[in-house]
Amino acid sequence: MYNPDTLYIIGDAQSSMNNPITQQYNAFFIGLVVDCTNDKIIDAGCSSTIQLTSDFVRSIFLGHTMNDLDRIAQEIRQRYFGSSQKALIVAFKDAQKKYKQALKSRQA
Repeated sequence: MYNPDTLYIIGDAQSSMNNPITQQYNAFFIGLVVDCTNDKIIDAGCSSTIQLTSDFVRSIFLGHTMNDLDRIAQEIRQRYFGSSQKALIVAFKDAQKKYKQALKSRQA
């Protein structure tokens, strides 16, 4: 389903203790499939208690690149009003860091 030029990256963050996602998973995380040839996010998902949340988060990330932190963070703040809004942004920052490390290890 995904070509050899793609990487799967997980970014994680802590969310509030009263968040159902934290109660179920102990953390908040996003999974991103990224095309290494252009840094474009081609698929996404997140830990969630309902599928609609994961689908909505996916719609925010698709089409952006791993370098679009400011644009993605702004879109999250304007469109995502779940209790894990801040955790979603932190998880993406974590995914960015892991993506950069993965690219370096592929080049070595």
